[in-house]
Amino acid sequence: MPSRPRTAAVAEMTDPPIEQITTRDGVSLLVRPIEAADKEALRHGFEHLSPESRYRRFLAPIKELTRHDLRYFTEVDHRDHEALVAVAPSAEPVAVARYVRLRERPEAADVAVTVADEWQGRGVGTALLERLARRAITAGIIRFVGVCLAANEDMIELLRDLGPAVTRRHAGGSVIEVEVELPRGDHPALASRAPRAVARAGTAAEDV
Repeated sequence: MPSRPRTAAVAEMTDPPIEQITTRDGVSLLVRPIEAADKEALRHGFEHLSPESRYRRFLAPIKELTRHDLRYFTEVDHRDHEALVAVAPSAEPVAVARYVRLRERPEAADVAVTVADEWQGRGVGTALLERLARRAITAGIIRFVGVCLAANEDMIELLRDLGPAVTRRHAGGSVIEVEVELPRGDHPALASRAPRAVARAGTAAEDV
């Protein structure tokens, strides 16, 4: 069977139905792809992250997002670079899960999850990451790779929830690289279910 034209695949990635998720404590959030119009909301969300949450994202004490950062984070192609946003009933984005395909390994992607401090521990990051994994598989990505502090068990557990084949490699200092093969088909990690893990950690330079 001939493969679909790339334009058709991209259209499918950029125009999905908006999904609804429910936090552990019963709050309904909408999930959608990030948009260029989200720049100000992203900047505002970053400003309200605690210093600890910022450090977990950047592995450095970043004070602000530049205009270049905001363009990079919001003007994505939804295939090689994708980001999903969880939006609260107030219309405020409260979490972002993102992958960026690795140039040297096109079957793999760097992954990051960021959750606003007051929404951490409520299962939002897990729900976003599961949906991001589905979209990554559609784009031909079969592995997620994250870089995080070795003590950041939240991020490691978040990736472990996707699949059991988690590989850890020392990346220098207190930093490790964590790699997981994405599940396929009817794997429980991609099935609809209540979110489980705490989502506090990011890996790449991140957003909310």
